[in-house]
Amino acid sequence: MNGSGSGLFVVVEGPEGAGKSTLVRWLAARLRADGRRVMAVRQPGGTPVAEAARKLALQFPHEVAPVAELFLFLAARADLVHHVIRPALEEGQVVVADRFDLSTIAYQVAGGGLPAADVTQAIRLATGGLVPDVTLVLDVPVELGRERQRTARKVQDRIERQDDAFHARVREAYRRAQGPGVVHIDASQSRKAVQEAAWREVTAAAALSTRGTS
Repeated sequence: MNGSGSGLFVVVEGPEGAGKSTLVRWLAARLRADGRRVMAVRQPGGTPVAEAARKLALQFPHEVAPVAELFLFLAARADLVHHVIRPALEEGQVVVADRFDLSTIAYQVAGGGLPAADVTQAIRLATGGLVPDVTLVLDVPVELGRERQRTARKVQDRIERQDDAFHARVREAYRRAQGPGVVHIDASQSRKAVQEAAWREVTAAAALSTRGTS
């Protein structure tokens, strides 16, 4: 499905406070315990170019035009795909990513109002058409996500500081997401329940990949 060797490409998506980063770390550890070679990545980030773009996109102290923001994120993703994700997949590794293309649709299209058709074309150019084998979409209400971030005393970045209306549009875009490999998980459940649901989906996808039927 991902078109890159015998690896498996798993993406964790969702709005702020859904528990994406925590689940990525858990999945990576569990897969390694099962004897799989794993590459865990976050987006934007993961290469010197991508980390520089991340800093500009999320920490820049001045206003960033919506299209400029889009291309910062896509530049980061393009470099990560080229230098890290595709090589790992070609080596047969499992790549577990904290965000990928669906984030761009949710944040820059639904949240920021950019035209979907143009953004979709730009995404395809940036990634060379790379598609995840499974995308775990964690769903959590905006208020609960914000409360979790407050409890964790997380310092908010420029996008996290957007108003509730923006984040409601982002969440709704995630809830509407569909397509091959897209699975929705209620992230307001206990951490254990979310992990169990995610593990079922990942192991099913891994079994398909191993049999060569994906």
